[in-house]
Order: sequence, then structure tokens, then C-alpha cells
Amino acid sequence: MTRRASLPGASELFRPTSLVRPVDPEPGLAPEPAPPAAVPDRPSTGRQKHDTKITVYVSDEELLALEHARLSLRGAFGLGVDRGRIVREAIAVLLADFEEHGERSQLVRRLRRR
Repeated sequence: MTRRASLPGASELFRPTSLVRPVDPEPGLAPEPAPPAAVPDRPSTGRQKHDTKITVYVSDEELLALEHARLSLRGAFGLGVDRGRIVREAIAVLLADFEEHGERSQLVRRLRRR
């Protein structure tokens, strides 16, 4: 009898799973098409040593959504990135949108809603 625990393999841990299907809109109502996101290319720092650190507190739901995005990127697109990389990319996209659109940017609109 071995004392070593039996663990699942990587193929079982990272197997593709189906995502929850969105609810169909009511009959007679056409879904609103999302406007195309024309965001200028603002590079993020990517995978390198970073000398500056900030601490950001997030809710349980935000952390779960971030982790779900990380796993989806890995499972569906083969992109093995960490949460920090996703956050840096999101910041780069948001700041590029802010620089290009100013008051009409997603950042200003979202902050005004709160």
C-alpha cells in the first residue's frame, strides 16, 4: 500500500468545459448589438519583472470572475497567463480608451454611474 495521494492529471484539470448558455431574449425583442471596440494599441508591460507594487481589494465575485477568465483563456485559447497579466492588459486597454475618448471613455462613463 502506497502512502502517496492519487491526484488527477493535467488533462483532467484543464479539460474543456461547456459555458452556461445566455438566456434568449423575449420573443419579438431583438438583442442590441454591441458596438465594436475600437481601442488603440497601448502595450501593457506583459511578463517582466515589475519593481512597483500596488494592492487592490476586490470582492469575492470579482475575484471569481477574474479566475474564471484566467481559466477560460487557458482552456479555450491556450493562453497560460496569471491574474496579474490579465489585470495589466485590462489597465492598458482602459487607459488607451481614456486617452483616445476622454469624457466619452468607458472609464469616465463607469465612474459617473457610481
